[in-house]
Amino acid sequence: MMENRDPLSTAEVIAVGSELLGTTRIDTNSLYLAGRLGSLGITLRAKSVVGDDRRELAQALRAALDRVDLVVLSGGLGPTDDDVTRDAVADVLGVPMAEDPAIVERIRARFAKRGLRMPEVNRKQAMVPSGATVLLNPLGTAPGLMVEHGRKLLLLLPGPPRELKTLFESLAEGPLKERAGPHRLFRATLFVTGQSESQVEEIAQPLYSRRLHTEPAIETTILAAPGQIEIHLSTRADDAELATRLLADARAELAEALGPDVFSTDGRPMEQIVGELLAGRGWTIGVAESCTGGLLLSRLTDVPGSSAWVTGGVVAYSNAMKSLFADVPPELMQAHGAVSEPVAVALAEGIRARAGSQIGVGITGIAGPSGGTEAKPVGTVAIAAVGPEGPARVRTFWFLGGRTQVKFNATQAALDMVRRLLL
Repeated sequence: MMENRDPLSTAEVIAVGSELLGTTRIDTNSLYLAGRLGSLGITLRAKSVVGDDRRELAQALRAALDRVDLVVLSGGLGPTDDDVTRDAVADVLGVPMAEDPAIVERIRARFAKRGLRMPEVNRKQAMVPSGATVLLNPLGTAPGLMVEHGRKLLLLLPGPPRELKTLFESLAEGPLKERAGPHRLFRATLFVTGQSESQVEEIAQPLYSRRLHTEPAIETTILAAPGQIEIHLSTRADDAELATRLLADARAELAEALGPDVFSTDGRPMEQIVGELLAGRGWTIGVAESCTGGLLLSRLTDVPGSSAWVTGGVVAYSNAMKSLFADVPPELMQAHGAVSEPVAVALAEGIRARAGSQIGVGITGIAGPSGGTEAKPVGTVAIAAVGPEGPARVRTFWFLGGRTQVKFNATQAALDMVRRLLL
């Protein structure tokens, strides 16, 4: 256990590895660390990726130590010449390194369990900067290291995500929890569809601005994400009950102001919301997709238990398949074009009848980048949803972006149409 020290309030993450500067590897550790540090009440001020260069890493570390209390370095603890994290830390702190015989024996035993001899290069992983605490790694050969430097704290963690998370979790429940201070970070979210980011901001800003002056204050971030606008609320407090109540009040006030365009207040995605509404009624859904190529059905069936409310669907890409699998009359397509509201309704009605489901959805459009016309440009998508009662819901959308974005936004709009029908 650490002695009593100044609380840790700010942090920086440095991901080490030249492979992370390319196009084939993504630094996912920083995402995990950002969330976990936040849950401890430690604010992540910056994160960066540095290649396997001892001098550049030392420069990045010096800059981080100047501005935050906690620096977490991930990666660069392997046995090869390009694993330079330990060396860079020793350079910056001005301390020598020495081999830890206990680490050598652990690595040797790990190889022996697999009937292998430990290569001598693995001794590098036993080099420890003077004053560092060794963090045993049960999942790999590279131990982690914890170094106190004045009022600052450095954590050196292995790069493989499973190993990093295992070591960090043990620290989060021990030394970091002790040093994090009394305040914790609490969050709440709202997901909105059918409105732009600026429209949401116009409605939400007068409400959330007042809560910046409460105690504890509530901070609000509005983000545009594919197919939705996200409102993230957060506050730091040492009273969990008070923080939870204040966030719930703020979320409820925003939800009332934004009305039915709010589809999730707890992070659940649209497909899960729709699935739960269908399950609540004991209804099923069938879908007929053209330009989305099966993406809607894929999203619906990504939800565990969806077999209870998804009957199935078809990808009716060509006009012939629209007639064959969803009973769309050829003359309807000749009269209105395949991308039209009448055809979307016919797809929805045809698949509903064929699937024997209560809800039918039809999607037809032009995802691009070619195929658009002046009357129906790329991004034009007609979507229909039909239920057991009332007229079909149908609308033509014009989505911006590339092919992938158009396809996703079309499925999001289709799911939202079903959600509103079920409500």
